[in-house]
Amino acid sequence: MVEDLTTLVVDAPCRHVAVGFPGDMDSGIVLEPGNLAREGGIGTPVDAEIDAQWRGYHLEAALRAATGRDVRVVNDATLAALGASLGESRELVFTLGTGFGIALVVDGTLVRIRDVGAEVFADEETYDEALGEPSRARDAQRWQQLLHRAVADFVEEFDARIIHFGGGNARHVQARDFEDVAERVVVNDDLSTLRGALRLFVADVA
Repeated sequence: MVEDLTTLVVDAPCRHVAVGFPGDMDSGIVLEPGNLAREGGIGTPVDAEIDAQWRGYHLEAALRAATGRDVRVVNDATLAALGASLGESRELVFTLGTGFGIALVVDGTLVRIRDVGAEVFADEETYDEALGEPSRARDAQRWQQLLHRAVADFVEEFDARIIHFGGGNARHVQARDFEDVAERVVVNDDLSTLRGALRLFVADVA
């Protein structure tokens, strides 16, 4: 991965690089690799050897050393949250893509919460398995129903007032379908993640 990303970075005229990682991160270090430890992706078993190699790996430092650029690596849901946040009240950001992620922002400040992707959710499936793209592709109606259930549960758990949707599958979500679970619902486009990347380096981005 470092080799592939380095090729992309050095070919680009960028001095600052933001990376959204699909697993649990802390200060640029991988705590849990999510589906990257599954050789066949979502729905396949975790490979213990791959999982062990990822845990504790300082991905940010490795990318900085390999590229010579100012690289910052955060969880992908965190990156989306940085870009989507309105900076007010309690905001919960749901990232819908290959997997499923959440992030919490309180009065404009990110609050560290657990990575829920690998937690068991419905029918012995994890959140990633039940709410990721493979599940949506198989049965879009079931995916919508499970998404509404998950969102309602997390809004209650984190006492959220505003909810955001981001990621590639946000295009399959309509705000009116979730008006019963939050005071405000925002469906974001891909620009919100780019704003999140910028906010890793520059504060108060409009």
